[in-house]
This record gives sequence, structure tokens and C-alpha cells, in this order.
Amino acid sequence: MKSSNRAAQTQIRPVRGSREKRAFIELPYRLYRNHPHWIAPLRIAQKDILNTRNHPFYKTSDAEMFLAERDGRVVGRIMAILNHAHNEFQNERAGFFGFFEVENDEQAAAVLVDAARDWVRARGAEVIRGPVNPSTNYECGLLVEGFDLDPMVMMTYNPPYYAELLEACGMKKAMDLYAYDIAASYFNHSNKLQRVAERLRKKSNISVRPVNMKDFRNEVGMIRRVYNDAWSRNWGFVPMSEEEFDHLAKDLKQIVDPRVLLIAEQEIEGGGRRPVGFLLAVPDINRALKKINGRLLPFGLLKLLWHSRKLDAVRVITMGGIVEFQNQGIGSIFLDEIYRRAPAAGLPTGEMSWILESNVMMNRAAELVGGRRSKIYRIYEMPA
Repeated sequence: MKSSNRAAQTQIRPVRGSREKRAFIELPYRLYRNHPHWIAPLRIAQKDILNTRNHPFYKTSDAEMFLAERDGRVVGRIMAILNHAHNEFQNERAGFFGFFEVENDEQAAAVLVDAARDWVRARGAEVIRGPVNPSTNYECGLLVEGFDLDPMVMMTYNPPYYAELLEACGMKKAMDLYAYDIAASYFNHSNKLQRVAERLRKKSNISVRPVNMKDFRNEVGMIRRVYNDAWSRNWGFVPMSEEEFDHLAKDLKQIVDPRVLLIAEQEIEGGGRRPVGFLLAVPDINRALKKINGRLLPFGLLKLLWHSRKLDAVRVITMGGIVEFQNQGIGSIFLDEIYRRAPAAGLPTGEMSWILESNVMMNRAAELVGGRRSKIYRIYEMPA
């Protein structure tokens, strides 16, 4: 515990000008300098997601960024978030926090958490939950197991002391999110998996195809409609607007390998097909990002392009079907497909992440195909 004298010197203030915004963005690059496992995100991407004026997420959310300073030096940051789309869909009065970074200092962490709590409480929130950056549709969760491994693309990393600091503030676990390592060499492509997959294909006239990149805009619209239905019953789910989904898809398009972005369709009476599920997997671009320290200029882009040629791992981000198919084993079709397609695309290893600890069916499926739980991320909460 730091001394009360030091605590008295810790000041909190909202981010207002460009100088403070730059300090907010740059803090993790300083905190994790030379850390062996942290992957520096592209600064251009950080500026985009923190652009509260233009990013479509903030059209249905309010947010405030705070900096903690001591002796003229930034020692921590946090964003307080009121996600109206979440509260309307989940029928609750929740506030959130995200983009939490801080030195190993209980008092600094407490000042940040108090600022976020006060802000969301003043706007009617009864609970504060996080970290979400800035919602469960983006990077979220605090790493609590798996500190000796690099994070996969669009997954978080933080030192072990973050959990201790949040728990010292009174935060309790709300939900854990699991990550499973998987590889062609130990993928359990069992006869049962193949039988279940083939039975559902024939019974429901389902076929799987890769995304059509030449018709990407229409494909994205179709995937969004499936996504907002398929995940609607999941804990913490927030439906995405067309504008927000398009914005995210535009970013993902830069790294998508169409061979492992799969759409399941059902043949319907009278001809035609309707989408009933999808699997989104992307090559682990983090392995290339690690080489450029978050900067594309002057030579980062060349390094990124060079190292991207050597990617051999994939992150399975989402996999599922619309509600009416969720108890019929549609996941088995996608697992059967990814077993065949990922190694053929030069991606023999990967990670399934994240899976809610409460999603018994998906956790069981990950284990049945040989997945090895490698990381745990945690969403915390406390009364606002």
C-alpha cells in the first residue's frame, strides 16, 4: 500500500484536449515497453476506437476518458461508458469501464475506478462492469491466467497485478471468458463429430461456403443479421447497428482470409438459400504486429507486410448459428469444416476465443475436439 501522502498527490481529470488524448493513447506503450508478451496495437487503430465523435459505437453510447496524474506524470487511465444499446437490450441499468491501464499502485487504481463509478452512477447506472474496450463486441476482459503467452489478435493482455488492484477496489467476478489452444496435430476429429455434422447437413439441407469477397458488402449485411440473432441469448451480448458492424467489418477486411470465414446456408422450399450461421476466423496478425511496436511509419508497414506472409495461426473469433439451430449441433458442422480448411490454408494452429464460462455447449465442444484451455479473461463488476 502506498502512503497517504502519495495518494493525496494523485489527481484525476477528464480528457479534454489533444495533448491529454495523446497521453491517454500513449500510456500503455510506456507501461509495457520491452514487455515480452504485450503486443503493441496500431496507434491508428487506437485513435479510431477512441474517437468518441466519429466512431459509430458512440452514437448509442456516452463515454468519458480520465487520466490519473502524480507529480505531473500520467500514472493511469480509464474510460467510463454508458452503453444505451446494451441497457435497452438487456433491460438493466449498467455502466461500464474500459481501456484500463495503471502503474502498480493501489491508490492510483482506486482513484480511476472511483472516477468511472461516479460518472456512470451520476447517469443512472446501478452497477459498473468491465473492462470492455468499449463493449463485448470488441476487446474485453482482464487476463487472469495465461500471462506467459502472447495474446491473439483482438485479445487483451495485462500484468497479473491488475486483478489485484481491481479486487482491492471491491470488484468481484461477473463472468470468465476462456481461450482454447488448438492445432491440427492434436485436433480430435472424431467419428462422432463427423456423424453429427453430416446428419445435420442432410437433415436440414445445410451447406457451408467461404465468404465471397467480391460481394463483401452484402455478405457483411447477411452476417450481421445472423450475428444479432445467434448471439442474442448470450450473457452480456449487445446487438450491433448496421453502421457499427460495417465499421468493424471494414477493419477486419484488411486481415480476413476468405478460406476460413465461412457461411452456413440452408436450402429452402421453392429454391434459394438462407444464411443460418457463420464462423469468423482471422489469421493471427499479432505475430506480425509484434515486430513494429504499433507504428506503420516509416518502415512499420513494410515489416508488417513481410511478417504477415509467414502467419501460420488463426483465431476463431465467433462460431454459431441462429437460435433455431443452436440445439441441433450446427457447431459440429463448423468444427468439421475448420478442421479441413484451416490447415489447407496454411493455418495449422490457432485459438478458439473467447467462450463464456457459462456456455456449456461450446466449452464442451472445444474440449471434445482437443482444445486445451490456455487463457482466462475476467469481466468484473461492483455496485455503482
